[in-house]
Amino acid sequence: MGKIKYNRIKSVLADKNVSSKDLAKHLKKTESTVSRWCTNDVQPSVEVFYLIAKFLNVDIRELFVSTTENKT
Repeated sequence: MGKIKYNRIKSVLADKNVSSKDLAKHLKKTESTVSRWCTNDVQPSVEVFYLIAKFLNVDIRELFVSTTENKT
């Protein structure tokens, strides 16, 4: 079984054509910190998730992996 993914930050950054470097600069965090979020090694605080969502202009829920399966 692979590593559990809790957030979709990397995917949303790609969808929005924004680099992790841009996000790091905006949040005044190191690129290493943002990289660890993108790889799900560590998770940002709820407050930081909110700031990420605002920066990317997405609903905060888009940054999280769903806990329910698709019913298709």
